Amino acid sequence: MSIIKPFKALRPEVQFAKQVASRPYDVLNSAEARVEIQGNPHSFLNITKSEISLPETVDIHTQIVYEKAKENLEFFISRNILFQDNKECYYVYQLIMNGKSQTGLVCVSSLDDYENNIIKKHEFTRPEKEQDRINHIKTTGAQTGNVFLAYRNNDEVDAIIENWKNVKSPIYDFVADDEIKHTIWVINDDETIAKIFNLFDTQIPSTYIADGHHRAASAAKVRQALGENKTPASEYFLTTLFPSNQLYIMDYNRVVKDLNGLSAVEFLEKLNEKFIVRLIGNEAYKPTVLHTFGLYVDGNWYKLTSRENTYTNDPIGILDVTILQENIFTPLLNIVDQRTDKRVDFVGGIRGLGELEKRVNSGEMAAAISLYPVTINQLFDIADSGNVMPPKSTWFEPKLRDGLLTHLIY
Repeated sequence: MSIIKPFKALRPEVQFAKQVASRPYDVLNSAEARVEIQGNPHSFLNITKSEISLPETVDIHTQIVYEKAKENLEFFISRNILFQDNKECYYVYQLIMNGKSQTGLVCVSSLDDYENNIIKKHEFTRPEKEQDRINHIKTTGAQTGNVFLAYRNNDEVDAIIENWKNVKSPIYDFVADDEIKHTIWVINDDETIAKIFNLFDTQIPSTYIADGHHRAASAAKVRQALGENKTPASEYFLTTLFPSNQLYIMDYNRVVKDLNGLSAVEFLEKLNEKFIVRLIGNEAYKPTVLHTFGLYVDGNWYKLTSRENTYTNDPIGILDVTILQENIFTPLLNIVDQRTDKRVDFVGGIRGLGELEKRVNSGEMAAAISLYPVTINQLFDIADSGNVMPPKSTWFEPKLRDGLLTHLIY
């Protein structure tokens, strides 16, 4: 069963909450982060992307960057921008985007559960991305990035959280610049904390990493590296748990730099062997059912409908990202590993199909492919089977903000 614990969050004073709250470190690059903090010295990006406090010539993976993150974190604490709760609490985090609400429970989850596959994974991680967060955590002593976990919804947990929201006042309640509303409540009642702990311990056998595989892996490797110096807090990592009935997975689309020597006409002809190809024209095509794709090439959109010989019914084979890999990327474009091939890039659905057109029309890319989103049940099935999805299969929105709730490990 799942072991989750309350913790003493490091968090902003109320008047600084909106300024501190920042987008996750891995959804924007250094140049974008430098722009984002203009006029806002309290942004948590000063800690999560601390290279923005240093000259642009500095290698973002050198130790000086992590030392700067520690320095900036200590500065925020010393200036009473951030403070640590004196009691271990759970926290309720509600996000509202475009009128759609989802509510998660912020806690720390057991790294033993992670190692023993009670917390289930569905993606491989990249060593260089892990190392960046390992260095950041070890130097700052803080887990600043939240791991997004999903679980099969439980009526009793739902009732406790909804009741708390209805009878208690939030500590933070603001609308960010991107129009997403963030509201957080503190659960500091011992009886309620015990009920939540026991429900997960007795009724919820597994949780699933929806977003944050690298952050979870990094926390586990920091604990291992600490050896005899590990602390009780380092046995856990920062997580927010969302019930499956509230989650929204968006499409995660692809753009490719070239057609592997094929002309657009030749590429379309070859696609006909595995797909029914229909010209749409200049209106962007967003797939509405599984096993259909949008293709933008040479100024036109096409609808691709998979023929029956393009997929199998096993948990991996039935995925549209697998159909794409095995029927287009590998045989036609010679893109064998999407994780490492520089000829392919990924565009989260939040950016819209206009972003796909823009990158192709600019000449940067030769073609774009829009996909139907993976479902939460597909994610659960794959994780339960012990398989992993192809890279960049899921895009979750809205994103949790960094800086509102941080877990200190020493």
